[in-house]
Amino acid sequence: MIRLHHIAQSRSFRVLWLLHEIGVPFDLIPHAFDKSLRAPAYLALSPAGRVPALEVDGRAMFESGAIAEYLAETRAPHLSRLPGHPERAPYLEWLHFGETIGQHLANLTQQHIALREDHMRSVTVMRLEARRLALCLEAAAVRAGQGWLLEGGFSAADVQVGYGLWLGQRFVALSDTARDYCDRLAARPAFARALAQDGPAQIYTRDFYAAPEG
Repeated sequence: MIRLHHIAQSRSFRVLWLLHEIGVPFDLIPHAFDKSLRAPAYLALSPAGRVPALEVDGRAMFESGAIAEYLAETRAPHLSRLPGHPERAPYLEWLHFGETIGQHLANLTQQHIALREDHMRSVTVMRLEARRLALCLEAAAVRAGQGWLLEGGFSAADVQVGYGLWLGQRFVALSDTARDYCDRLAARPAFARALAQDGPAQIYTRDFYAAPEG
């Protein structure tokens, strides 16, 4: 049995979505967005005390990019590009580009939400990270064109990057190209099933968090 440790609106949504794309049975273990993940029992699963953590094949995994790569290779090769495949290199690039996007999202989340007092926030960081995020999302959307990131079709890379577009629209205005790609991703039945299972909002309570004007 696969067990996914999850917080609503967090990076573990990537794995939740991918599990629905694969169509394998799993248990969802919800957690609160608080310090409870620092408990020794959870740290044994995820040493940084974060989600996702996935219990699978008799062990625990805790990096979403590695989890996506492993799940696709072992459960859904059609969502992967296995060694020797001509799209292997771009697949890995875009799969892990999702974490580049995720880092900009994490920085913006920290500035807008985790730092609760205005004097703790940096206007420069908020504006800079919003520009960097917009650049990354646009690059992915241009690459996808009217389809997906790889010419061979939808893959786990679209899940990793697609999470960034779905969440990134809370911080930046998407271009028409990025909006179209985001809409195609959100129209997938597996995305809808994952969103329905995500749980009540714990992190983002506003639709949009604007960078302060300079």
